[in-house]
Amino acid sequence: MATVGLMGWGQEVQTFVSGLLHTYPEARLLDVYKSCFQDYMGAEHLVADTASARGYLEQELSSTSAEHLLPWLYEPCGTGGCYVRVSLRAVHEGLISSDELLNAFIASANSPCRPTVNQWAEQWHLIVDEIDGMRLDLKQYEQDKQLIDSVLNLGRYALSHSPEYREAYNPHYRIVRRDIFEQKILPRLHQF
Repeated sequence: MATVGLMGWGQEVQTFVSGLLHTYPEARLLDVYKSCFQDYMGAEHLVADTASARGYLEQELSSTSAEHLLPWLYEPCGTGGCYVRVSLRAVHEGLISSDELLNAFIASANSPCRPTVNQWAEQWHLIVDEIDGMRLDLKQYEQDKQLIDSVLNLGRYALSHSPEYREAYNPHYRIVRRDIFEQKILPRLHQF
């Protein structure tokens, strides 16, 4: 779980958000939120049913191809550096197996040190206060803020990417805790 220090906090958020919007100009606040909650909370749910998780990954792999995926193999989530998005491109290009990605994802999703939704909500409100100060011209900004708050008020935190983001970037990845990524996935990506 990432915790935020007071020193440089605002600059860290601003740098992250500016970088995300530079890389993904179609992103909305929902997409900034998703990246930040993935970094703070990890995968959106615990994975109790490994067979279903495997089936979903295999279905997703069979319905995508490397040329339709973003060019990166992995990217960090949020500002804390706790989790990494590993693109299905790494499997399509034969750099890692679907089993290696699935095992890293499941180990990350079933981490025993998950923060509470209330802890995440407090963190998000600090982040969105910084974003408010950036005076960005994000599409549907106020509506997205209200949707995020309503989800958090229900004791939930997971939201999907915005339709604009999905249409423009075709995101297909799995979230992996940074330490697991560095031990199990990154060395395989650097072998080639």
